Amino acid sequence: MRWQDGLHLTATALTSRPLRSVLTLLGVAIGIAAVALLTAIGEGLRLYVLDNFSQFGTRIISVHPGKTQTGGIGGILSSVRPLSLADAEALRRLPHVEAVVPLLQGNGDVQHGVLSRRSDIIGGGHQLAEAWRFRLALGQFLPAARDGRSPPHAVLGHKLRRELFGEANPLGQPIRVGGMRFRVIGVIEEKGQLLGFDLDDIVYIPVDWAQSLFNRDGLMEINLTFNAGTGSAQLAERVRALLIERHGGEDFSLTTQDDMLASLDRILGTLTVAIGALGGISLLVGAVGILTIMTTTVAERTAEIGLLRALGAGSRQVLGLFLAEAALLSLAGGLFGLLLMGLLLLLLHLALPGLPLAPQPLFLLLALALAALVGLAAGLAPARRAAALNPVDALRSE
Repeated sequence: MRWQDGLHLTATALTSRPLRSVLTLLGVAIGIAAVALLTAIGEGLRLYVLDNFSQFGTRIISVHPGKTQTGGIGGILSSVRPLSLADAEALRRLPHVEAVVPLLQGNGDVQHGVLSRRSDIIGGGHQLAEAWRFRLALGQFLPAARDGRSPPHAVLGHKLRRELFGEANPLGQPIRVGGMRFRVIGVIEEKGQLLGFDLDDIVYIPVDWAQSLFNRDGLMEINLTFNAGTGSAQLAERVRALLIERHGGEDFSLTTQDDMLASLDRILGTLTVAIGALGGISLLVGAVGILTIMTTTVAERTAEIGLLRALGAGSRQVLGLFLAEAALLSLAGGLFGLLLMGLLLLLLHLALPGLPLAPQPLFLLLALALAALVGLAAGLAPARRAAALNPVDALRSE
C-alpha cells in the first residue's frame, strides 16, 4: 500500500464522521490550550519576578544577623552580637566596595498637617539610592551624617507624596514619622510593586533616627554593592572574615544577589513546570476520547479491516493506519488548542493588561509533540487489536 493511499484512507475515516472527530479533538485542544496557557503565565511570572529583583542590581551582598537556620526575627533576637553601624563602617573600608547601606525597617504613621497615613518606614544609609539604583523625581536623597548624627531629613515614595501633598511641592515641608519631626528633601520616582510590597508607599529616614524611632540598637541587615573588578564569592569571603574577626564568631548570614536570583530562577522554573503539569491533567480527557473513538472505530470497521487484509495489507500496515489516524486526530487537536491558547492570551491581555504573559516557542513545540504522543498512546491498544484480527473472521462480521 502506498503512503498516499494510507493517508487518504486515514483522512477519509476522520471526515466521514465529522461531529465525532471534532468532539474528540476538542478534548485534546482544551488540554493543549491549558498546558500552553498555564506555562505562558508561569514563565511570564518567572521573568517578571526576576526582572523586578534585578532592578536593584546584581552586585549586591546582604548581611543578616543570626545564622541562616535562625534567620528572621528570631535570628535578630538570638544573635550573639547584632549588626551595628560600626560594622557597616568597617565594611565600607573593604577594597572594591562601592556602597554600604545599613538598614532598619518598620511601619508607623506619617503625618503632614491634618493628613495621616500608615506606611512602611525604612531607615537607611545615605548610599541607599545609589546601591538600589533609585532615581529621584524631586530633590535629593538623605545626606551623610555630620558630626556623628544625621540631620532629620526624609525622602518620600511616589504614592506617599501624592497622599500627603497631592500635586503640591513637598520639598522643605515638615512631616512627622512615628511622632518624630522630619523635613522632606526628596521624592523617589515611581517604582511600582514587588511581590505585593508597594515600593511607592514608603518613607526613608536616616538609619540612626530609625534606631531611636524603633528603640533598637541592632540593624535588620547591611547591603553592600561592589564594582565589577571582583566576584561576589570572593568579596563575600572578605566580608565573612572581617565580621568573624569583629564578632568573635560567625553569628551572621551572607546572601549574594547572584545566589538569590539563581535560587529564585530554579524555584520559579520548577513552579512553571508544575503548573504546566497540572494543566496536562486535562489532556487525560483528550486521551480517553481518542481511546474511545478508536475502540469504536475498530468495532465499526471490522469488515473493512478484513477486506484490507484479504487484499494483501499486512498487520503492520493496518497497525500503522490506525496509529496514523490517532496521531492525526491528536495533532489536529493540538493545532486547534494552540489557536485557542492564542485567543485566550489575547483576551487576557485585553482584560488584564498588567498580567505578565510569556509564551515560549519551546513549550508550544513540546505541546504539539505531547499531543502526538497522547494520540499514539491512546490509539495503540485499538490499533494492535485491529492488526491482530483474522481476515476471514473480520469479513464474516459484515
